Amino acid sequence: MRLGKKFVRLMLILSGIILLLFLIMQPLTIYKFRDYIAILFPKGIIGVKQLNLLLIIQLLMLLVVIPVYILTFIFSWKYRASNPKGKYDPDLVDNVIAEYIWWGVPCILTLIISVLTWVKTHELDPFKAIASDKKPLTIQAVALQWKWLFIYPEEQIASLNFIQIPKDVPIRFEITADAPMNSLWIPQLGGQIYAMPSMRTELNLIANEFGDFRGSSANLSGEGFAGMHFITRASTEEDYQKWIAAAKQSSNVLNLVTYEQLAAPSQNIAPEIYQLKEQNLFTHIIMKYMHPHEE
Repeated sequence: MRLGKKFVRLMLILSGIILLLFLIMQPLTIYKFRDYIAILFPKGIIGVKQLNLLLIIQLLMLLVVIPVYILTFIFSWKYRASNPKGKYDPDLVDNVIAEYIWWGVPCILTLIISVLTWVKTHELDPFKAIASDKKPLTIQAVALQWKWLFIYPEEQIASLNFIQIPKDVPIRFEITADAPMNSLWIPQLGGQIYAMPSMRTELNLIANEFGDFRGSSANLSGEGFAGMHFITRASTEEDYQKWIAAAKQSSNVLNLVTYEQLAAPSQNIAPEIYQLKEQNLFTHIIMKYMHPHEE
């Protein structure tokens, strides 16, 4: 019996040490693998606000979780069988203070989290334009099998599996699909929004730092899903204009004929740029799945 008590005591101490080490090492581990958990290292104001909301909610929940873990070890130690001072009172019921604590605190925290989430969800509405003194850049994103087509309607160019944008300029994505439902996601810039055939959704993002940010589909869409990713490059305005000029000189032409060839299922396609020769291509893609009115 004594050996069993020692074993339980040792396991409790060991569990406490492991938990403490986990809490200490977690920030270091997160930073080491920052390229794989990009959402925790945002590069745009929308991503920063979303991360702040996530951290605030986590901290509020830890107000319950941490005391529970601490009290578990305290009670296990204080009321162990070998402690004569640990009073056992099986008839103790209806402790008003305890009832208020274990019902009141979670209810209050749930209310705070609910209100905070509701307010921030409306504040971070993906359809809401980002306030800026710079003119927003419109990019029309089309989810294909299994690749992304990005159309720059004002610049009359298009790109495959690659986006270049100027830093600090709001980006207004118009999103649709010519394939099974997908989801456009650039974790370091902000949350995802779904791409569906015959539907047009919207996502407003901004990059506040230079760099290449990984984008992907956040919705399983079949065999080539794993290779359905792209690069979003945030550059200076000068580099962006140079890229636009180079794209306008591309030997690749994107019209209705070449689009239908491009829309055929394919996997792991390298980035490419095109001259856009069909001004209403995005509208054509949406209307492709609209049935004509029957009189």
